[in-house]
Amino acid sequence: MAKHVGVKLPEDLLAVLAKGQTVGILATFSEKGLPNTTPVQCIAAKGLESILLTINKDHTGYHNMVWQKKVMICFLDEGNVAYSVLGRAGVVRAPSLVHPFMNVVRIDIIDIKSDRSVLTKVESGVRWSYTSPDAQELSDALMAEIKELSESL
Repeated sequence: MAKHVGVKLPEDLLAVLAKGQTVGILATFSEKGLPNTTPVQCIAAKGLESILLTINKDHTGYHNMVWQKKVMICFLDEGNVAYSVLGRAGVVRAPSLVHPFMNVVRIDIIDIKSDRSVLTKVESGVRWSYTSPDAQELSDALMAEIKELSESL
């Protein structure tokens, strides 16, 4: 059974987000009620009660979150990190200063639940690598932008 942990990011999830190498699965719904999931990797904590992320302005997940506002992001990572974060989305910067197709979104936390199982333990999350040096440069620049925003917003 899920355990609700409140509205503040737990220490173990904060540590995973600070590494800048995790993938969150963003869940949204369309105006027609169709579910959509979107993996996002440019994610940073903004204090203990908000998350910043970047997403392509043409992505279905982005359009859904602009319409619906409520989203959920699931995190599974090493150290048995297993959380689902329910939040309210708002566009912070459109477009991003880094790339004209990317927008910065802030998720204000409504609730966090622990998804840890008594039967299994998460050993590692989704691991990824860059497809090119340009992709790494873009991702690094987007992460720098949201980290700067997490301190200045």
